[in-house]
Amino acid sequence: MNIKGTLLGGVVVVAAFALPQFALAEVTAEEAKQLGATLTEFGAEKAGNADGSIPAYTGGLTKPPAGWTKGDDRYIDPFASEKPLYSVTAKNMSQYAAMLTEGNKAMLTRFPDTYRLDVYPTHRTVAYPSWVLKNTVKNAATAKLGGQVEGDTVVGADAENSPFPGIPFPIPKSGVEVMWNYNFHYTAAVTHTVPGAWLVDTGGNISNLPTPDEYYLHPWYEQTGKLRKETYNAVHGFTSVLLDPPSSAGIVFLNYYMHNAADGGQKVWFYTPGQRRVRAAPEFAYDIPIASYGGVLLWDEVHGFNGRMDRFDFKLVGKKEMLVPYNVFGVTNQVLSKDFLGKKHVNPDAVRFEKRRVWVVDTTRKANARHVYSRRTFYVEEDCWCIVASEAYDNGGKLWKNASLYTFPTYDVGGVNNDGWGFNDLIKGNYFVANSGRKDPGKFVRSYLSHEGLPLTLSPQSVVGGSVR
Repeated sequence: MNIKGTLLGGVVVVAAFALPQFALAEVTAEEAKQLGATLTEFGAEKAGNADGSIPAYTGGLTKPPAGWTKGDDRYIDPFASEKPLYSVTAKNMSQYAAMLTEGNKAMLTRFPDTYRLDVYPTHRTVAYPSWVLKNTVKNAATAKLGGQVEGDTVVGADAENSPFPGIPFPIPKSGVEVMWNYNFHYTAAVTHTVPGAWLVDTGGNISNLPTPDEYYLHPWYEQTGKLRKETYNAVHGFTSVLLDPPSSAGIVFLNYYMHNAADGGQKVWFYTPGQRRVRAAPEFAYDIPIASYGGVLLWDEVHGFNGRMDRFDFKLVGKKEMLVPYNVFGVTNQVLSKDFLGKKHVNPDAVRFEKRRVWVVDTTRKANARHVYSRRTFYVEEDCWCIVASEAYDNGGKLWKNASLYTFPTYDVGGVNNDGWGFNDLIKGNYFVANSGRKDPGKFVRSYLSHEGLPLTLSPQSVVGGSVR
């Protein structure tokens, strides 16, 4: 660990936690010198760990594996021939307890005969373009939290008091800063995918949920700045049209999430063929269930977490070596749904776990705030700054949901694809998988550095003009 802290039970705890988070010291010039030295330019520990199970960072995976060419309908797994180093089961979980998330401990206990974690060699695959690294180093000394409510706004030294396009807080001092790093994690400017979504009930019966034709957007990583201008300067968002079932076909979502709290930190529109009009949908936020997904996913659970952070207190527990899903090509885009949807949970054969260093952020609902969850824990991996797992608790403090984010490197454009997720409801007993896998061999995922030439509907007006029903 390269920031001052204390090691308690295997977790590095930042000493400044006793202070109000707005009073935390900014990154000093001396601390910033660690970037590119003991730390990578994006803030991860450059060296491997003590026993070598986590290797040193050497630049990530920058060369596509043999057999893959640009425009292929799926990403080839470069590690497909590897075998697990070991598996964690209900029988031996006590041996690995210090590296397990609370959610996976609960899964192993609840499904002792079928659930396991297959742990593979760790590969530090995420790669960054040089311009993003340079911007991140500049952000380290200039990006700050702003707004009336902690976490509402990020300001910086770029145009219009914004941070530079990159990771805003490579040496984070608070949980909110880690979560903003997640919001700004480096990935393709545009990802086009036609994925599947499924709900598996307590009896193992599979329900196909609507299929979206969607473009995920990270406009700040389109280097010319044109996409930012066309998307209201959104940090991330998506434009999506539902293809099936017939009752949902033609419904369009246009969602943008901002780096400030204006308009509630988001701009959201919704088109319904029956009404043939687009309406603003500011209510698509927080703990409102997403109707098109059968109500099993909340709006602020998309991609693990999105939206304003004003209803929870975010505590940075520290950085810890943990077993989490990573470099997952099976569930995401390679294996068909019939092969990874198990009766009670995703088939462990399709999920690759690795030992990674992750930032642990624990949140508790504010005293006067409303939300169905009383507490949430997020695990943010140090290289990609993406959420790789999370947990949510009900009002009684009982573990409610265990989430896995199925991240894999997009080796043609750098960064990662962090768009697929699975949620196990540990109270109801069902589980949900979204944006992961392929209903048939024709579905695909492709990544782009620019939006030029793509048939995107980026404004409410273009949604209406492009509607087919």
